[in-house]
Amino acid sequence: MGKKHATDSTGTPATVALTAAGVSFTPHAYAHDPANTNFGLEAAEVLGVPPERVFKTLMTDVDGVLTAAVVPVNGSLDLKALAHACGHKKAAMADPALAQRRTGYVLGGISPVGQRQHSPTVVDESALLFDTIYVSGGRRGFDVELSPGDLLALTKGTTANIGVAKI
Repeated sequence: MGKKHATDSTGTPATVALTAAGVSFTPHAYAHDPANTNFGLEAAEVLGVPPERVFKTLMTDVDGVLTAAVVPVNGSLDLKALAHACGHKKAAMADPALAQRRTGYVLGGISPVGQRQHSPTVVDESALLFDTIYVSGGRRGFDVELSPGDLLALTKGTTANIGVAKI
């Protein structure tokens, strides 16, 4: 993977944070179809990547704490498993306006990296099956490829079985 710098035309808070931390990543820009609201599956299809390697960032409310849950795009989030992984009893999807305000990103472009305010981050353990995974680079139509270990280190994240595969 080629290391990119914040001066690239794809500069977002995510790429700035990755560059500042010295993390190697590969940017992947693509033409986003505004009619498509399934952002993660669109990214997998357009980039030609198996959907289990592309992860979506879902902002959740875990007993009052805004928490980033990072799960494969071909599945869904198990809120009960997320709450348990965080040592709490209850989790729900965060209010979209709050998620956008706190992260500094728009829905469909929320990256786990470079958020305006740090949120606890839980990454589905399936990410560890791959040398690299794809996450939003901070806007619709832009993903970054990086190692799961680098993502966990940069977000101070943990892993847990929080994803549910769709059949």
